[in-house]
Amino acid sequence: MAEGHTAAAEDGAVSADIVAKLKLRIVEHCLPLWSTEGWDDKAGGFIDRLGPDGRADAMAPRRVFVQARQIYCYAKAAQMGWYLEGRAIALKGLEHLLAKAKAPDGRPGFVHTLAPDGATLDPLRDSYDHAFILLALAAVYGLDRDAQIRTEIDALCHFVETQLRSPHGGVHEGLPISLPRRQNPQMHLFEAMIAAFDATHDLVFQNRAGNFFSLFLANLYDKPRQVLGEYFEEDWSKIEPICVEPGHQAEWAWLLRGFERITGCPTGRYRGELLATALRYRDAATGCLIDEGDANGNIRRHTRRLWPQTEIAKAWIAQAESGEAGAADEARAALARLERHYLSHPVAGGWYDQFDREGNSLVATIPASSFYHVLCAVTEAEQVLA
Repeated sequence: MAEGHTAAAEDGAVSADIVAKLKLRIVEHCLPLWSTEGWDDKAGGFIDRLGPDGRADAMAPRRVFVQARQIYCYAKAAQMGWYLEGRAIALKGLEHLLAKAKAPDGRPGFVHTLAPDGATLDPLRDSYDHAFILLALAAVYGLDRDAQIRTEIDALCHFVETQLRSPHGGVHEGLPISLPRRQNPQMHLFEAMIAAFDATHDLVFQNRAGNFFSLFLANLYDKPRQVLGEYFEEDWSKIEPICVEPGHQAEWAWLLRGFERITGCPTGRYRGELLATALRYRDAATGCLIDEGDANGNIRRHTRRLWPQTEIAKAWIAQAESGEAGAADEARAALARLERHYLSHPVAGGWYDQFDREGNSLVATIPASSFYHVLCAVTEAEQVLA
């Protein structure tokens, strides 16, 4: 299906009530859909994707980071007071995750992929997965301050610190160790440590977040070119030509604002540079971020996923929170583009995941992994813009 796009529709969609409109969509459609059709009543666990008709693809493998993201979504919705059932759904999801994915083979850490029946498909201990499991645990802990959840948080962090930590800084891709190294797991562990600090107020998480901030400054961010690289050698030397994902430039801008909030460390310069870099890579017809460019500002892939659009909205929200003139309007415009191009799906509570240069949908299914991005953007918007 090709997306629709007219100037009139664009003008009409950019309105002051976009935050309330998106919140209503999440509360009335997304949260009910992904806790019913998106939950496996027989085997337990969240469904990884829905078909284009909104029916569960029950036979699709279950990625562990998606389980964690869905737990986070329902815990966050409960915390925001959006969805009364959210706490119970998050706890049900966490119980399944701990029972099936945590050390089923007797080795520490969480496995990478589960079969629909809960059996292990891939025993890889993936750092990216563990970042989202920590994020989920932090969100659930923030609801009740349950001591057992805190024990799980500490055990997971011990595994990261003792098993995944690289002597060159940051964490390995996973166990077994592989190359190239990516900034992505480092970024999401940075996010998870900020969330864990917010939930616990324990300075150990502030210090751990600081380690990832130091890695950003020393290795991940190319200061002369003002770009965040994606791929690195074991010692963090850059792999040329540098791959630039504008969505990650924007995501780091938002995260740096979170780090500034919990530490007082000024990050405005880097946020401004990252945001400016992200905005170099936009689709001319829609204004949406494309998927990939190079360090010189050239577009390498004209496709455009859903998630970068949520991250550019969050980057503008972070700038609005810090008082930048015009940032709130830019954030609302980004949210309106998200709704118009990606969330206007025939399945209520669903979305389009990716378009090509001509505006044709490239992914027939509705992936559960996108819910975290959408919900996070809207919760941030309500807290800052509404």
